[in-house]
Amino acid sequence: MLVGAIVGFYWAAWLAHGVLSSQLASADEGRDFTVIGTVDNLPYRFAQGARFNFAVERVLDGGGAAGTPPPVPARVPPRIALSWYAGFRDQVTEVGDVQPGERWQLTVRLQRPHGNANEYGFDYEAWLLEQGVRATGYVRPHPANRRLDSFVFSASNLIEHGRAALRARILAALPDKPYAGVIVALVVGDQRGIDQSDWKVFTNTGIGHLVSISGLHITMVAGLFALAAFTLWRHSFFTRAQLPLLLPAQKVAALVGAAVALFYVLLAGFGVPAQRTLYMLIVVAVALWLNRIASVSHVLCTALGVVVLLDPWAVLWPGFWLSFGAVAVILYSTVGRTTLRQARGAPGAADASQPGAPTWGARCWQALRVGAHTQYAVTLGLVPLTMLLFGQVSVVSPLANAVAIPLISLVVTPLALVGSMLPLPMAGFVLGLAHLLVEWLTICLQWFSGLRFAVWRAPTPPLWLFCWTMFGTLWLLAPRGWPARWLGLATWIPLLAAEPSHPDPGRMTVTAFDVGQGMALLIETSHHRLLYDTGPSYGPEINAGGRVILPYLRARGIASLDGMIVSHSDADHSGGALSVLDGLRVDWVLASLMTNHPIMEAARRHVRCAAGQAWTWDGVRFEILHPLGASYADASLKPNARGCTLKITAGGKSMLLAGDIEALQESQLVLRDRERLRADVLLVPHHGSGTSSTPDFLQAVNPAVAVFQVGYRNRYQHPKKEVYERYGELQIQRLRTDQTGALTLDFGQTIRIASYRETHARYWYGR
Repeated sequence: MLVGAIVGFYWAAWLAHGVLSSQLASADEGRDFTVIGTVDNLPYRFAQGARFNFAVERVLDGGGAAGTPPPVPARVPPRIALSWYAGFRDQVTEVGDVQPGERWQLTVRLQRPHGNANEYGFDYEAWLLEQGVRATGYVRPHPANRRLDSFVFSASNLIEHGRAALRARILAALPDKPYAGVIVALVVGDQRGIDQSDWKVFTNTGIGHLVSISGLHITMVAGLFALAAFTLWRHSFFTRAQLPLLLPAQKVAALVGAAVALFYVLLAGFGVPAQRTLYMLIVVAVALWLNRIASVSHVLCTALGVVVLLDPWAVLWPGFWLSFGAVAVILYSTVGRTTLRQARGAPGAADASQPGAPTWGARCWQALRVGAHTQYAVTLGLVPLTMLLFGQVSVVSPLANAVAIPLISLVVTPLALVGSMLPLPMAGFVLGLAHLLVEWLTICLQWFSGLRFAVWRAPTPPLWLFCWTMFGTLWLLAPRGWPARWLGLATWIPLLAAEPSHPDPGRMTVTAFDVGQGMALLIETSHHRLLYDTGPSYGPEINAGGRVILPYLRARGIASLDGMIVSHSDADHSGGALSVLDGLRVDWVLASLMTNHPIMEAARRHVRCAAGQAWTWDGVRFEILHPLGASYADASLKPNARGCTLKITAGGKSMLLAGDIEALQESQLVLRDRERLRADVLLVPHHGSGTSSTPDFLQAVNPAVAVFQVGYRNRYQHPKKEVYERYGELQIQRLRTDQTGALTLDFGQTIRIASYRETHARYWYGR
C-alpha cells in the first residue's frame, strides 16, 4: 500500500507537470495573434455566440488588429477554450458556424486559466486542468477568420462530429420544445441545453443522475444488445451453422455488450460515471473470456483504479464519489442477500415447469422487492456523502426515482436513441413521444419539488462527522441479524440537525465573495445576516446569485437572510438579486432602486436607502451614510451617485462599504460626515476606477485595509494603476479578489483576514 501510494503520487504529479508545462506565458495575456487549428469538441451555442475547445496546430505571424502584426507568443498551449461572441464592444459581428473536426484560422486573444475562487464553489481552473485546457480567450473580429477545411480526420474528431450530427437531428425534430435539451443529454450526454429552472427541479427531487447518459442507461443498452447477441448466436441466427460449438454464446454476448458500452460511452463524452460502468463491464467480459471468476469487489476496484490512473483529477468532482459510492453501497447491501428463493418443497432446479417452483408472478414480486431494497439502500447509503458534497438531501428522492427510473431508463432513453437514428419524419414522431413523456414526468417532479419538506438542508459536515455518520450508515445497512441495526440512524442526528456557525455576540464576520467584476458581501452577526449587493449577471440565466452566493449559503446551512442591500441598479451589483430572492427567504430589501424595479417588486418588503437610517444587531451598529433622501427627486443623477453607502461597527472596529460612489459623492460625504467616515476597512469605491478614491476621501476614511472587488483582467482595467498606487502610497494594505479569491474578515478587538486562495492553496492556482 505504501509503494502504491508513492507511485500514485508521482504518477499524478507527472501528469500534472505535463499539462502545466504548456501554460500560456503571462507576457502573452491580452495579445492578439492568429492561430490555425481544429474545433476539438462539441460546440455550445447560446444567445450571444458559441463556445468551443480549439486544438492549436500552429501560430501565424501577423493577423493583428488595425493592420499591425502582433508578436508571436513564446508558447501557445495545444488546447485552448474559445468564445465567439455575436457582439463585440457594441459592434455586431458574425459568429462562424463552427463544427467539430473543422480546421479554422482565427485571430484570438488569450489569457491564463482563471475562475472565481470561493468556498463551496465550482473550481473552474481545476476543471480546465482536467480538460487539458491551459488558456482561455475569445475570437476577435478580423478578416483573417475563416474555415480552412470542412473536416480533419481523427478518432476524436469523428466521435465529436457524430455527436454533433445526432444533436442536430434531435433539435431539428424537436424545434422550440422545452425539454429537447433533456433528450440531447440522454443521447449524447450534452447537458448544457437544459434550463437552470429544470435543473433545480431535477436536483431537488434527486433524479439528476438520470438526466444524462448514466451508468444505469449504459448497462441497460449494453444488456439489451448482449441479450440479442446471445439469443441469435445460441440459435445460430436460426440456421444450422451450430455457432455455439465454435464459440460459447456467453462470450459472444460479453463481447457485444462491452463493444456497445464503449460506443455509448464515447457518445456520452467519457464522463466519470460512464467510465466506471464501461470498465466494470470490460472487466466482467475479460474474466468471462479468460474463464475466470470475477468477484464484484475486484470488478469495482479495478474500474476505480483505471479511472484514477487515467484521470487523477476525477476525485475532485462529486460525480466520481457518487458514482462509485452508489455502486459500493449496492454491492455492500445486496450481494449474497437478494437471490430468488424457491417455494417451500421445491426441487433444487429452478424450473418454472416443475411443481413447487416460483411462478412468474412470484418472480416478478421478488424482483420488485429486490429493486425496492436496492433503492432503499442507495437512498440511505448516500445520505452522508450527499450532505458532504452538497449540504442537502432530497427527502422525496425515493418516490421521484420510483417514477423516474423505469420511465426514463426503460422507455424514454430507448425511444430517444432509436428516434435520433431514424429518418426525420419518423424521428419526429418517436422523439416527440419521448419528449411528451419527459414533459409529463417533469410536471410530476415539479409537484414533488414544491412540497414543503422536499429537500432537507444542513451545513456541510466536517470530515470527522462524515466518517462517523458513514460508519453508522454501514451499521444500518448491515445484514439481517446484525445487532441493533437501527442504532445507525442515531449517528445522523448531529449531521441533519446541525446549525450554521455564527460569530460571538458583539463580533461580525464579513465574506467578500469573488464574483468577478462586481460586488457581493455577506455580513454576519451572532443572530443576523445581511447581503450587501449580489454580484454580476454572467448571461441570460446565469449570475453570481445562482453560481456563487446560493451554493455558499446552502453549504453553510443558511436558509434565510434578515436583509439584503442592493446599492444601485448596475448589473454588476444587482445581477444576482432575483436569484437570491427566489432561492431563499429574505425579510427585507434596502435599495436605491425605483419602486417598479423587478427586484423591489420581488421583495417581501422593500425600502429605499437614505442617509440617517441605522439599526443594531447583536451589538453591531449599521448606518446608512448615503444617499440623501432628497436625491431621489433628481432624475439627472446616475445610479452610481445614489449608491447605498453602509458603515458597520463591531468591537471597536469598522468597515465602510461605499458601492460605486464617485468623486462628487465622496466630497459630499467628506463635507457632511467626515468624522463618521473613519473606518478600519474600506470596500474600495467603484472597484478602484479613476473617478473615485480621491485623496481627501481616503484621508477622511483612513483605512488600514482596502478591499478591491474586481474581475481578472476586466475590460474596465479596474483598479486603475494610479488609484491602486494611491492606496499604496498611503500605506494601506491592498487586497484584490481577483488575486486572493474570496476574503473572510473577522471583526472583534482585532481584524483577522483570510483569503481563499491561501487557505485552500492548489498547485493549479499558481500564477
